[in-house]
Amino acid sequence: MRHGHVDYLHRRVTESGDTSIVPLTALGREQATASGKALAHVAFDVVMSSGYPRTRETMERVLAENAHRVPPADTEPGMVEVHGGRITGVSSRREMAAAMAFQYDAAAEPGARLFEGGEVFADAIARASDAIQRLLARPNWHTALLVAHEGINRLVLGWMTGNGLAAVQAFEQDLACINVLDFDLVPAERGQGVEIARRIIKAVNLTPYNYVKHGMNLTSLEFIFERYEERPDE
Repeated sequence: MRHGHVDYLHRRVTESGDTSIVPLTALGREQATASGKALAHVAFDVVMSSGYPRTRETMERVLAENAHRVPPADTEPGMVEVHGGRITGVSSRREMAAAMAFQYDAAAEPGARLFEGGEVFADAIARASDAIQRLLARPNWHTALLVAHEGINRLVLGWMTGNGLAAVQAFEQDLACINVLDFDLVPAERGQGVEIARRIIKAVNLTPYNYVKHGMNLTSLEFIFERYEERPDE
């Protein structure tokens, strides 16, 4: 999954300068609950988030709707968002959305980064795929919930296709969306453990609060950087 709606100009962020601490908005909480209702019948053996407040809260709201006994939650730091660098010449929400719009289109170019000084995309896809493979190496589980972020999810989806960074620009990750990934595992040819025989994308970018995406004409980034009016409980 991806986390629900956030406002990167939330007062906590503007006061601290740290985007990692941004909480869900009221809208984000509603989106997470809607996804939780859609997944209420699913018995999870493993539940994980990237550990950022927005992914942890999304996970908690999804699990609050679940009809089954929920296992203890884990953190997977390998699935934190792609670390962005310095963005210059931006003075408004609209300019921020425009600056972000095509960053992933060039991800496959050698040494490409998320803005100047940001994380190299090749490094990010390596840590994300390593995180998935660590999860798959765990014994005695069948179904896992992993709540992460738009950019890192897109890299995982690119890895799933076998085309890596060359595929990531084609994937959208709307807020609180659900992806369903399936793996065929076989005993490792050498040593202990298992290895992946086949990777299958069963579903991608499902949004239970609007399954057919009617009216969702903006990309998720454009939507996030639209003017957001805080509600009284925020």
